Amino acid sequence: MLSVLLVDDEPSIQHAFRRVLRDDGWQLHVASTAAQAVAEMQSIRPDVVVLDVHLPDASGLETFDRLKAVDARTPVILITGHGTTDLAIEAIKRGAYEYLLKPLDLSTLRGLIRQAGESSQRMHVPAVLPEDVVQADEGDRLIGRCPAMQVVYKQIGRVAAQDVTVLILGESGTGKELVARAIYQHSHRADKPFLAINCASIPENLLESELFGHERGAFTGADRKRIGKFEQCHGGTIFLDEVGDMAPLTQTKILRLMQEQRFERVGGNETIQTDVRMIAATNADLERQVASGKFRGDLHFRLNVFSIHLPPLRERGDDIVHLVEHYLRRYSRELNREVQGVAPEALDVLRNYPWPGNVRELQSVIKQVLLQLRDPVVTLADIPSSLLPSSPNLSTTPLGSDGDLLAAEWSRFVDERIVAGSENLYAEAVAAMEHQVITRVLRHTGGNQLQAARILGMARNSLRTRIRALRINIGRTIDVDPDSEDGDVS
Repeated sequence: MLSVLLVDDEPSIQHAFRRVLRDDGWQLHVASTAAQAVAEMQSIRPDVVVLDVHLPDASGLETFDRLKAVDARTPVILITGHGTTDLAIEAIKRGAYEYLLKPLDLSTLRGLIRQAGESSQRMHVPAVLPEDVVQADEGDRLIGRCPAMQVVYKQIGRVAAQDVTVLILGESGTGKELVARAIYQHSHRADKPFLAINCASIPENLLESELFGHERGAFTGADRKRIGKFEQCHGGTIFLDEVGDMAPLTQTKILRLMQEQRFERVGGNETIQTDVRMIAATNADLERQVASGKFRGDLHFRLNVFSIHLPPLRERGDDIVHLVEHYLRRYSRELNREVQGVAPEALDVLRNYPWPGNVRELQSVIKQVLLQLRDPVVTLADIPSSLLPSSPNLSTTPLGSDGDLLAAEWSRFVDERIVAGSENLYAEAVAAMEHQVITRVLRHTGGNQLQAARILGMARNSLRTRIRALRINIGRTIDVDPDSEDGDVS
């Protein structure tokens, strides 16, 4: 649960915050004076602070400085009235997260607090390496024992304490931000801010302003001065994700900043001096982009001082099993679901699935499984149908005169799976046999599951579970429905 400390002596503002945060399930703490704010900050260590710059016992940036002295990493959002924007801008130069003008727009407020909370978690929640000693429930862990991940851990250890630029390479969803956080948290800048910017999620015409800030009147809609992330993060670490998506002009300004630690705001002439460590990441082939002219070669050299390559999940072998176990434990607590383990056939499906979305996709699948879980043990019926191997192409007339499956059909099936590189042929063959037998019996009973269960010698609930797992659709005909999520069993 996100905890928010509101420092404001106006009852109307306190009431508005209670209404906004109650709807989102966030925990609100209120302080009406600077002294109360510092005491609360020391006691509860909130995720986000929202601060009015005018209080009965303090004004200006005095309270802000005292709160930052307790923990410089906690995002502070300033609330300012008319005529105080210069003060707010000065606070952002010192590390404030953002400021809002009164009267407050509640939707903007809600979104800003949520973003600040995510930023706070990046700084405060440990990105745990395997050798780190922490409580079992703490931190976002880098999970994996395969040789490629062992290399990653060693590289993080080598570069974290060195104040150099790091380029993290890997497919989308492999955990690049987690590696960036681990580098930051093991560096000498760990007590300073950490800001993450996804260059692909911000429109090209706004990214430069987001990074470097802008002067009032610099472009249409620039009705006030804005302090950019590089100025705001002075002394800390900036993580630029999807850096390959930056426009050429932004690339030029990034290059100059890396060379000189200086830049100008958009529409301004003042040269800003800053001190930030940059960690960049991309899933693009930067060398190919350099060759095609889409990415500056000199910037690539500057970014690529030290590179870390994250392997895709499909190349990590039994790491998939460890990740499944880890996220089942983690999300079962979050979703209040009891889970005791995973059936071998279900684990085989998860192990052999290619995971094009990598760890991010696996996390999503585990949440889906837990939300639909009916029993404490995850079975094949709980696995999303999109992960299950395609039904084998066996004959629709599987029984020969002597009661055996036709040898030619089985031979073809086995040969096809071997050629396809199967590493789970036994389970696939069992599933093929099960599919054929259940489908044949259901056709015989006209879809009557009670009668089919009696012939098969199994409980009706067990039969329904197998029908879902095998995606057998019971309608006017009995067959596989490849587009159905749960088999559309009636």
